[in-house]
Amino acid sequence: MALKATIYKALLNVSDMDRHVYGEHNLTIARHPSETDERMMIRVLALAMNLPADDLRGRLEFSKGLSDVDEPDLWQIDLSGEIVHWIDLGQPDERRIMKAHGRAGRVTVISFASSTPVWWGNLQGKLTRAPRVTVLQIPHEQSQALAKLAERSMQLQISIQDGVAYVSAGERSVEIAPIVLKAGEGS
Repeated sequence: MALKATIYKALLNVSDMDRHVYGEHNLTIARHPSETDERMMIRVLALAMNLPADDLRGRLEFSKGLSDVDEPDLWQIDLSGEIVHWIDLGQPDERRIMKAHGRAGRVTVISFASSTPVWWGNLQGKLTRAPRVTVLQIPHEQSQALAKLAERSMQLQISIQDGVAYVSAGERSVEIAPIVLKAGEGS
């Protein structure tokens, strides 16, 4: 018998002062049975950090993610079906990143495992021919602290300033300072 996704609800209030993107978003998050709180919360953070200023080129949305290996964790698709932004979490291999680079206008990879330096060391030189790829590392201690904010029903405030995200849920808060391993064009 297949396990079903667990549904989480989040009211997300985003204030991105770097990009002047502000808004309140009601999210329904389907958490795959194999997904951890840490990974799910990184998905929410990735959404907040990459929200477009408007929906003229489509909305940034959660995809089927772990349920479909041909889709990223999040993507923005315009009305013509073109993938504007492809966002993968974890440590995808070179082939997956290059395939995404061929299909999307922008690609962002967000790694949050303690083994990120080893993964990046093996991959770094192979992405020189992928100018639209951005690779970020969320320090492992910060992603684990973020995971502790996960609840079935959440109200999250995310403020972004100078590249740092401040995530709070009630009295609890976490500071997330992504490390840019590779800056892509247009990011």
